[in-house]
Amino acid sequence: MIKRYPTKQIFVGSVPVGGDAPISVQSMTYSRTRDVEATVEQINRLHFAGCDIVRVAVPDMEDALALKAIKERISLPLVADIHFNYKLALVAAEVVDCIRINPGNIGEQSRVKDVVKACQERNIPIRIGVNAGSLEKQFDAKYGQTAEGMVASAEYNIKFLEDLGFTDIKVSLKASDVQRTVDAYRMLRPKNNYPFHLGVTEAGTKFHATVKSAIGLGALLLDGIGDTMRVSITGELEEEINVGRAILKDSGAAGEGLNIISCPTCGRIEADLVSAVEEIERRTKHIKAPLNVSVMGCVVNAIGEAQHADVAIAYGKGSGLVMVKGEVVARLEEKDLVDKFVDEVEKMAEGNE
Repeated sequence: MIKRYPTKQIFVGSVPVGGDAPISVQSMTYSRTRDVEATVEQINRLHFAGCDIVRVAVPDMEDALALKAIKERISLPLVADIHFNYKLALVAAEVVDCIRINPGNIGEQSRVKDVVKACQERNIPIRIGVNAGSLEKQFDAKYGQTAEGMVASAEYNIKFLEDLGFTDIKVSLKASDVQRTVDAYRMLRPKNNYPFHLGVTEAGTKFHATVKSAIGLGALLLDGIGDTMRVSITGELEEEINVGRAILKDSGAAGEGLNIISCPTCGRIEADLVSAVEEIERRTKHIKAPLNVSVMGCVVNAIGEAQHADVAIAYGKGSGLVMVKGEVVARLEEKDLVDKFVDEVEKMAEGNE
């Protein structure tokens, strides 16, 4: 496991963020929040996809007033996303588990003071959400839309909250490109111990958002930076969770789920490897145990990789082996290998969960 930067632990509802807590995965609904039925339906979808924390947009008072009815019908911690109108935060704070404010558009300090007071009274945290595209005028004028400008904004707003006696803070520093995002988080990380919410904002459709997030969030996670995260995708909600969980697992930042090792497609493959791996992914998606499993399609890679996996298939021509901890447990025809493999994975998972 990666050694994470030590951070203060806060709570968003029942979910701990920072400290030694697992890195949580977040998403955001796209319905109009005032549409209670649609918003609850989307939140429930996210819950079943494995989301830990959900955020909703609160652009006007009708949306703010709908939060109570939504909160009563969901189990996920609820974050209110506030821009421009600080009074919406005051209403939302009566109901939600966290307030996100954008320093670049929330307005004068007296408004922030009122938001802080409301959050103090209910003992809920504030996310200082700095976006490169909406920095306060003084930082934009001095630094432009740079990592330095994002960090200056974050430091200024952190100090302002601290001067008000408020320290239940988490921080995000998002840009639409990977380099600025990574630079900003790396620059700010040694300067305080507040938990960081990671994300590359406006990352695009599933393909591009996956690539950008894997590079940016993966780089930060490998540095030990990050306590909660969102993969921002223009698309279906569940994909944000699926990609986020995969980044955590494959970066080594989360020790749960199968690490599936499989051959690249090449002319040596002696089986329908693509179909086999897709079926294995589908049938083992529910498994949380941290196991290394191998599905190899030819004799060049098969035995060596299989011997070092917890459970493995080593395909040959028309048949193959199922191996557990390097020992052959079955020699079967190709059509029977996946069933036996999944059985062995499930048995091992039961002993490791």
